Amino acid sequence: MYRQLYSWDNLLLAYHKAARGKRGYSNVAAFEHHLEDNLMQLQHELQTFTYCPGCYDSFYIHEPKRRLISAAPFRDRVVHHALCNLIEPLFERLFIPDSYANRIGKGTHRALDRAQAFARRYP
Repeated sequence: MYRQLYSWDNLLLAYHKAARGKRGYSNVAAFEHHLEDNLMQLQHELQTFTYCPGCYDSFYIHEPKRRLISAAPFRDRVVHHALCNLIEPLFERLFIPDSYANRIGKGTHRALDRAQAFARRYP
């Protein structure tokens, strides 16, 4: 399975997922400018077990209250997506149907709809 992590197709798909909605950011544009070189470098580092995550950038947001956000460097986000491409399908099979947090096609609104359906059925 580890070889699948650093396969070219998986890294390219991971890049596209990581860049979705973020193409206007300078770090994403810089990575994309030398996309093939950056992906080959990541592939080599993963293949030779020399990959090392970078330092997180921490900043505060104030929506609705002050929270500290720690953002991974973009190249690390590509690796995160590459890993999720492999393990997400494995975990999805293990989850019960009424598990809604952080799952594709689920979410808060569907969880609320399901809870209301249960409340109507079992008063």
